[in-house]
Amino acid sequence: MRYELSDCEWSVIKPKLPNKPRDVPRVNDRRVLNGIFWVLRSGAPWRDLPETYGPCIATIGSFAGGGPASGTGSWRRWPLLMMRRCR
Repeated sequence: MRYELSDCEWSVIKPKLPNKPRDVPRVNDRRVLNGIFWVLRSGAPWRDLPETYGPCIATIGSFAGGGPASGTGSWRRWPLLMMRRCR
């Protein structure tokens, strides 16, 4: 689907995500990231996020700081890592 991470891009990002068990079940990180990238790349408002990516409130929460890369600064590094490894 348009705007989704390729398998190569996902293989670069997945090892960078935290893998600690938590008290709540893990969400599908790839689906959440694809939803975030869909909003950022399409320019659509969060409320227009397709259901394919899950509830928009969960995706917004991940983007706003409660998600896979919160506090790590790794969001800024991912595009460079993907460009290097997925050519």
